[in-house]
Amino acid sequence: MTTILVTDKVNVSGLGPLLEQPYSVVSVDDSAGEDFATALETAQALIVRSATTVSRDLISRAPELRAIGRAGVGVDNVDIEAATERGVAVFNAPGGNTLAAAELTLGLMLSVARKIPEADASLRSGRWDRAAFKGVELAGKTLGLIGAGRIGGEVAIRCRAFGMAVVVYDPYLTADRADELGVELVDLATVLARADFISIHVPLNDETRGIVGEETLAKMKRTAYLVNASRGGVVDEPALAAALREGAIAGAALDVYETEPLDTDSPLRDVPNLVLTPHLGASTAEAQEGVATEVAVKIRAMFESGDVSSAVNAADLA
Repeated sequence: MTTILVTDKVNVSGLGPLLEQPYSVVSVDDSAGEDFATALETAQALIVRSATTVSRDLISRAPELRAIGRAGVGVDNVDIEAATERGVAVFNAPGGNTLAAAELTLGLMLSVARKIPEADASLRSGRWDRAAFKGVELAGKTLGLIGAGRIGGEVAIRCRAFGMAVVVYDPYLTADRADELGVELVDLATVLARADFISIHVPLNDETRGIVGEETLAKMKRTAYLVNASRGGVVDEPALAAALREGAIAGAALDVYETEPLDTDSPLRDVPNLVLTPHLGASTAEAQEGVATEVAVKIRAMFESGDVSSAVNAADLA
């Protein structure tokens, strides 16, 4: 029997490909507890979301481990090097939450543009202050995308439906794909200068860390809005807080942070014109089932046919 250890409240119903013999799914929601540690000792596969850090130490405590599944896009919480050294395949689910993340991005844009959270809080407190919440429309504005992969591309399609022009900075986007999306490929400086809304859709790596910082923010329009539902760390949070306090940009909306949960003393907590959500990009019923199924299919294929072609460390497992 192949034991699959599942934690972080992964949607078990989405693990259909593994819910039959010869697989045995063991679900332990708290990866800090003794039950998890015990199950880890005999697990051949581990499936997590973002709450569990799959460190070198954790991997060393799983002598039979052959696969790690991250039910989501990013694998920031998995020590890829340690897994590869052990010959453990690491799988993620880049497609399962695409629509959920794209729709959240639109929700964040509308929330900050129309001041929806502030208006809701004001009304609940007993006030009726319509004049305080004058917003801006998306129609006729320019969206600037930093990154236009799966999620960024879906955001572009939806924003064009709102009547927005879309300019994109993405060194990896082909001209044919740009034409297909109906967007204009430009350099980063042009995105910053022209965009009324800037939305970030990039992975976190050495190239993108802090890509939006003090200098970047200074080049944006004072009337522009920034949205980040990609990865924490691509935005310099103290620099953004300062820009919002000084009115250097009109507003921002964030779903991801450099440290999660967000620190209680984070400078973001008390700045104006900022919408904050607690990493909700994949938090829909459909997305959670989708990412679980995507990972389950890949893990089953590995056990049944040795197929690791979709592993993020596939090139180093040969």
